[in-house]
Amino acid sequence: MGNVELLSPAGSFDALKGAFKAGADAVYLGGTLYSARAYADNFTQEEICAGIHLAHVFGRKVYLTVNTLVKERELDGLYHFLLPFYEEGLDGVIVQDMGALAFIREHFPGLPLHASTQMTITGSNGAALAVREGISRIVPARELSLAEIQRIKENLDVEIEAFIHGAMCYCYSGQCLLSSLLGGRSGNRGRCAQPCRLPYGTDTEKEGGYLLSMKDMCTLKDIPKLIEAGIDSFKIEGRMKKPAYAAGVTAVYRKYIDLYYEGKGNYEVDKKDMDTLKSLYIRSGISEGYYFRHNGKEMISISSPAYSGADDYLLSSIEQKYIIPNMRHKVRAWVQLKAGEAARLTLECGPVSVTETGDEVQKALKQPLTEEKVREQISRSGNSLLETVQVKVEMDGPVFMPVKALNELRRKAGAAMEKELVRRSGLLHGERYARPPEPGIPDRAKRRAHTDRTAPGRITSHFHVSVQTKEQLKAALEVSDAAEGTIRRIYLAYHLLSEDILEALKNYSRQPYPSEGPGGKGNAACLKAELYIAAPYIVREKDCIYLEEISRALSSGLFAGVLVRNLESLWFFREKKMQENIVLDANLYVWNRKAVSFFHKYAGEFYLPLECNSHEWKEIDRAACKAGFPASMIVYGRMPVMVSANCLKKTAGRCEKRPEVVMLKDRYGKQFPVAPDCRCCYNVTYNSVPLSLHKQFPGSGGNFRLDFTVEDKAQTHKVLDYFMEISAQYREPFYKEYTTGHYKRGVE
Repeated sequence: MGNVELLSPAGSFDALKGAFKAGADAVYLGGTLYSARAYADNFTQEEICAGIHLAHVFGRKVYLTVNTLVKERELDGLYHFLLPFYEEGLDGVIVQDMGALAFIREHFPGLPLHASTQMTITGSNGAALAVREGISRIVPARELSLAEIQRIKENLDVEIEAFIHGAMCYCYSGQCLLSSLLGGRSGNRGRCAQPCRLPYGTDTEKEGGYLLSMKDMCTLKDIPKLIEAGIDSFKIEGRMKKPAYAAGVTAVYRKYIDLYYEGKGNYEVDKKDMDTLKSLYIRSGISEGYYFRHNGKEMISISSPAYSGADDYLLSSIEQKYIIPNMRHKVRAWVQLKAGEAARLTLECGPVSVTETGDEVQKALKQPLTEEKVREQISRSGNSLLETVQVKVEMDGPVFMPVKALNELRRKAGAAMEKELVRRSGLLHGERYARPPEPGIPDRAKRRAHTDRTAPGRITSHFHVSVQTKEQLKAALEVSDAAEGTIRRIYLAYHLLSEDILEALKNYSRQPYPSEGPGGKGNAACLKAELYIAAPYIVREKDCIYLEEISRALSSGLFAGVLVRNLESLWFFREKKMQENIVLDANLYVWNRKAVSFFHKYAGEFYLPLECNSHEWKEIDRAACKAGFPASMIVYGRMPVMVSANCLKKTAGRCEKRPEVVMLKDRYGKQFPVAPDCRCCYNVTYNSVPLSLHKQFPGSGGNFRLDFTVEDKAQTHKVLDYFMEISAQYREPFYKEYTTGHYKRGVE
């Protein structure tokens, strides 16, 4: 095992150069498309190619972020976006979207794929699925402890990249819809407006504050522990910040990583270096993140989310040292000019030597070349990454050679030296061969030709119901009995699997409907709803006991399947050989045809994503119909806007391990229910108003889900009755406040 990689952010070409000069082993950056930092300066195609070349000449690496969810209409453009970088020798791509992952693996063989923290990988199960699909490096959820990361490393042969410094999200990355639903700026698309940095209060506390604003992470004093845990790459957050931040933070961490490996006495952090970090765009407080704690008030910057600013003198000194100077290797040159022979130029850079020949040297008839002129031309750097510090000239008598030819020889030798430096660093990939999409009819037109049809059996509307409480379950069962089969399925939250509930459900019919369930076999006379179990939103290694509990309940025959919400659960139940009984919830994002194909290998059905509009849903549904992978939609319920490891009750200093809903209040008085899951220890924050697509679904046919979160039995009954009625004859809802989500507008 080699030394840990120091990976720095590059929001611009200056930041890239500064990070490398300060000691970064690699940088991660985004282009103008597909990047989760849409508001960073980002890079043009030419800048990325130049950055890759610069990195390789100096033995460094570049990773490209393609870490957003990719819409169907954007998928085919990914090929031409990536092609020049792939040919230049790009070292890896960081991905979130499973469709993008499959697309890149198909068209760009051999290109290393890194799983973004946006995939929400929280344990060995999710990591195993990623590795199976060609992922060579995982950026796990930032909420994992160091011990949990170690277990993934011990269980799997995969690289681990972990954050060591910078801003922290309150929500598990990839599970946040708050910015998206409040203002249309989706974090999954790189446009987060950071509403979590605003003030909030609760219904249980007199005083509020910035309850969702995490302190910035700083792990400088923990570097030895992190290295010894087996982490392969240390990642600094901050592509939105100035180049001086990237260079300054990189320089400090470079110093202490080297200090650890040098083993010089005890590892101690100099207060001056901590002061430097605190003077470089860090918030009012810092913490070690989640490496040594699960959550807590000490991780939240309750009094202020603002940056403490930066020291202007420090910024200026960093710019002078790392940003302004160019990066160049120092070389020595030896020029040999002999009349009647080809000119020869040898360049030496340390132990590396290259020799190139140019045009034939002529005997001078009038004005011979002078040594001074030769030195002048050979010493020019231009756009080269080489600086000639010594030139030795050998001329056999008076000779002549056009200046243009001398310059060409210099450029030729310089290119050869740069290529040799890349080869010596082990980063010369040679020629890469991409696999272009099939020529002919454009993919989108071809898909329309094959899939613009009405799928059979999609005329009648049927309902799925998801419940969180015993009272909601009772209401669902009562309405199901009275509604003559329009409720096809009931999802029970996994925490409802108590002995009394299981006993009460034993007399409830569990036969599948015709054309539903494994193999499409069912009982035509059965009018009872199928029972499914809804697995947790977050599953850590310690929480696999609850997946085992669900598995035992499934084996009883009482339940027809399981709703999964993360890669951990998906892999766990897929390994139980129950693919057809697995249903993907909306937060396992299926945004394009490649994602349809990807997830169809693991599950039998899925729910359409909540951030897509109706036209995008239709595109996804067409691909799903063609693949035989049934898609359903959620038409009612408070959408989960955040799933977080931190807990509002814990922040208030009163963790009682009782799953009581707390109301989070924003500055306008809107209330967001926050439901703690005390088994798996996470919070789910729901939207202030329910989604309601009561005007959109009647007459369209299909399966529609109604989600109940904080409703009591009477409210649940009333909503169910309403939707049963309007499936036959429309009327306005009895509730006044609701949202149609992204059904019309979608996200950018």
